[in-house]
Amino acid sequence: MDIINILHEELKIGYQQAEAAVKLIDEGNTIPFIARYRKEATGALDDEVLRNLDERLRYLRNLEEKKEQVLASIRDQEKLTPELEAQIRAAMTQVAVEDLYRPYRPKRRTRAMIAKERGLEPLAELILLQMTKEPVEKLARAYVSEEKGVADIKEAIAGARDILAEQISDNAQYRTYIRKATMDQGMIRSGAKDGEAQSVYEMYYDYEEPVKRCVGHRVLALNRGEKEKILTVKVEAPQEDILRYLEKQTIVRDNPHTTPVLKEAVADSYDRLIAPAIEREVRSLLTEKAEAGAIKVFGKNLEQLLMQPPIAGRVVLGWDPAFRTGCKLAVVDETGKVLDTTVIYPTAPQNKVEASKETLKKLIRKYHISLISVGNGTASRESEMIIVELLKELPDSVQYVIVNEAGASVYSASKLATEEFPGFDVGQRSAASIARRLQDPLAELVKIDPKSIGVGQYQHDMNQKNLSEALQGVVEDCVNKVGVDLNTASASLLEYISGITKTIAKNIVLYREENGAFTDRRQLLKVAKLGPKAYEQCAGFMRISGGKNPLDGTSVHPESYEAAEALLERLGFSPEDIRGGGLKELSKQVGDYKKLAAELNVGDMTLRDIVKELEKPARDPREEMPKPILRTDVLEMKDLTPGMILKGTVRNVIDFGAFVDIGVHQDGLVHISQISDKYIRHPMEAVSVGDIVEVKVLSVDMAKKRIALTMKL
Repeated sequence: MDIINILHEELKIGYQQAEAAVKLIDEGNTIPFIARYRKEATGALDDEVLRNLDERLRYLRNLEEKKEQVLASIRDQEKLTPELEAQIRAAMTQVAVEDLYRPYRPKRRTRAMIAKERGLEPLAELILLQMTKEPVEKLARAYVSEEKGVADIKEAIAGARDILAEQISDNAQYRTYIRKATMDQGMIRSGAKDGEAQSVYEMYYDYEEPVKRCVGHRVLALNRGEKEKILTVKVEAPQEDILRYLEKQTIVRDNPHTTPVLKEAVADSYDRLIAPAIEREVRSLLTEKAEAGAIKVFGKNLEQLLMQPPIAGRVVLGWDPAFRTGCKLAVVDETGKVLDTTVIYPTAPQNKVEASKETLKKLIRKYHISLISVGNGTASRESEMIIVELLKELPDSVQYVIVNEAGASVYSASKLATEEFPGFDVGQRSAASIARRLQDPLAELVKIDPKSIGVGQYQHDMNQKNLSEALQGVVEDCVNKVGVDLNTASASLLEYISGITKTIAKNIVLYREENGAFTDRRQLLKVAKLGPKAYEQCAGFMRISGGKNPLDGTSVHPESYEAAEALLERLGFSPEDIRGGGLKELSKQVGDYKKLAAELNVGDMTLRDIVKELEKPARDPREEMPKPILRTDVLEMKDLTPGMILKGTVRNVIDFGAFVDIGVHQDGLVHISQISDKYIRHPMEAVSVGDIVEVKVLSVDMAKKRIALTMKL
């Protein structure tokens, strides 16, 4: 199998691009490093393509390994023929290899095995030949043996039929046909397991749909309903067509003596051996596809959430709302340092509204707070009403934002939060986290398991290993796109940098604490366990503000410093000129990039990246993302009327639509059919998490707390 050629054809990239990417991955380079600093080698493949390539590469290599194991097993049984070997080597999926291996796989004792032990295999072969001119009963008489456990003719024929049924079941070609027929023509049906009690699965109580049309979110919903023992789910294959096909393959001539037995063997083989296995496989294939789609959606949502722009230079009051235990507050300065914490009780059952307002006014005056970050959990609505009342009484301009607090409680009870805030209780930690989420979403959200951030669908029902790997990759790509300040980044943030492990991240922080701030990127080589390879991978993503070498404050890789310095000298600048905020319009002075790149001994793409970085050092890609909506007033659900037009923030994108926060505590749903006037296959083609969108209210269901919105204005 030419793996490089398969990657080239499947991913629609050049053969040399695929070859170079595989070589770089095999050399231990990370995806962010390859995407950013090895563009010449890969032809500028981006991190998304590289991750797909890496995933496919692992699958194909595992497939090759599986083939070798299967070939060795069949060879040991002395049953490997050149034809079979060629078929196995040509197989393109694990399923195809398993189908070919099935007849040779060591099995538990089956009915066919018992029949063979009783000496009934020759009888089965005679029936399969379909040449006999005698009744099968007459042939079977010779195989009746008390000693072998064959009591009578009926038992002999039944044993031969079991052998034939297993042979039919083990045929790879038949299974391939049946699997495809079930996928193409089968129906998936579900019903209520016990009566028809109200539940979220009501739409599936009497549901049917062609297998090939069942979309991912419905597959996952059916799986969950079945797991919760509310639904029964079944795949119904085109049985008549399949039996007709199997009979045509098995019965090659019409023999009145053997045809009835073979028909029985075909029916038994399909009902008992093939159909249950194919149903499991089809369900598994549907689930795998649905999970892959859901993981992709989750990853894209997570990326948008992590890449939300930071709100810098503001003192923020973090507000973790609650009823009985009170609302926890944390004041956080511009750098994320916690200045003060307290608890107020403006909500039920205490309802100490006036006392709470006085406390808030004192905090706002004392610390010059200009922004309040409110978690969207329990009592968020009630807290928001009090904040709006308070803002009307304040002389200074203060705004508030409702922040998605998903995962804040997970973080506040974690070992990491305990180490970060040893003297705080979980409420104080949560309030601090809610404030910091607004100041720098990426730096704060990396402290939480991505699965707990809550921007996916059915995340608890899917393969957790695959989900974790995909989400870790998303976080890694985001952190490396933004880069980190080597002197302020936490260990949680550093561990996502290319080439850095958890241990090395902790060692960097330890080195910083013992030796003071880093002044030179090369000092990283003094950090315990950070060797030359790790330095090569991480250095470009770690920046030092105000260090000895101004290039250390950019994302220019140390391996390109010589070229960058030569470029600056040629154009009449020095590295010191970078410090003032970059060399604006430097690109206009470069002229012929290809010629200059050759003279500086760097690649054309690398030179363009260097120039871009020198023009705007340490540029933050998040600056281009939509800023959060800052509010000063509040709406209630009862205030909404059909036709009302509002601005909102996209909180979650799923297969059938997008949930939008319009400032009424309950997110509204824009169904996929209401997102765009153009036809779209998935909501992600039109919207992303964090987008600011204009929506119109279609309907409000107070009883079910549902708001239907449209973006078709």
